[in-house]
Amino acid sequence: MVESGQKKLRTGWTTGACATAAAKAAYACLLTGEFPDPVSITLPRGEVPLFALASEKAEEKSATAAIVKDAGDDPDVTHGALVQAKVTLNPGANSIRFLAGPGVGTVTKPGLPIPVGEPAINPMPRQMIGAELQKLADENGVQLAVDVEISISDGEMLAQKTMNPRLGIIGGLSVLGTTGIVRPFSCAAWIASIHRGVDVARATGLSHVAAATGATSENVLRSFYPDLQEQAYLDMGDFAGGLLKYLRAHPIPKLTISGGVAKLTKLAQGAMDLHSARSSVDFAALAQVLERAGASPTLVAETAQAELVSYVAQRAAEEDLHIGQIISEAAKSAALTILRGAPVSVEVIVTDRKGQVLGHAVCDDSAKLE
Repeated sequence: MVESGQKKLRTGWTTGACATAAAKAAYACLLTGEFPDPVSITLPRGEVPLFALASEKAEEKSATAAIVKDAGDDPDVTHGALVQAKVTLNPGANSIRFLAGPGVGTVTKPGLPIPVGEPAINPMPRQMIGAELQKLADENGVQLAVDVEISISDGEMLAQKTMNPRLGIIGGLSVLGTTGIVRPFSCAAWIASIHRGVDVARATGLSHVAAATGATSENVLRSFYPDLQEQAYLDMGDFAGGLLKYLRAHPIPKLTISGGVAKLTKLAQGAMDLHSARSSVDFAALAQVLERAGASPTLVAETAQAELVSYVAQRAAEEDLHIGQIISEAAKSAALTILRGAPVSVEVIVTDRKGQVLGHAVCDDSAKLE
């Protein structure tokens, strides 16, 4: 359970956690002849939940198990969906070959964390499945060599309610989750938590706070400022406006914002809520920015028709255009506009998915990094 104002909201499990549990149960059956039910897995932060099996089927060289996804009180489109894993022995495999079953999409465009042509099973779920299956293989003294096919009931239909089609993920949903746990927070509750973070920073006399859109960008902040106190880090998420408007009335001398290139492009274009469902990148405007920066006519045309900022950044790098720096400077300007002259110096760091710094707009009174 998590607190949301005066309510207690029930947490749930990510698709990746459900797929991991189903795959573990299926592989256990292949090795021992029995399905563990309930089946336990270890999540990235150490939690060990139990999952009840909704169905199971054993064949000569394969086994299939399924789990009904419980997303808790989060309005997740996959709540109640059947997440199924079929594990098949494959002596020719080096370890695990992942396959997209019915309802799981396939990546068809560059710029995502999974290569083109691969099932849309994100890196952390792959890592979780790999860890659980390797543990079983070690316990039974065998080499891990299997195909793991993940399916999600009605996934192709449910995917139409997501950004997957626009992102080039065709045929179904993505298998997601970095912690294994779905934590339901309303927008108001999240923004309130940001405000409380600012209050604590002010009350403890901090002169510098660092706000990140996610875990990767927070890690970048920590590498830049390893000596900052823990309360200086603000989990801004998508709510840049909620943070900046609060700092306008409750200023702190220095603010560093770190975020991915897509989200900070939205901030640079004036968006205050950076969530994909509530704001989108204006690629036509981005194309004009690149044109003024000297982009080729081909890149300008591609940008105007693009759907992924990461792809545009990749193409811009090929023309030696530092799009990350352009975005960082524009995002800094947008943040200062929202602050309306409040005594807050702003620094913006733009990163890619792997945490590489693409752009760094320093505070006006700071020296630029080499």
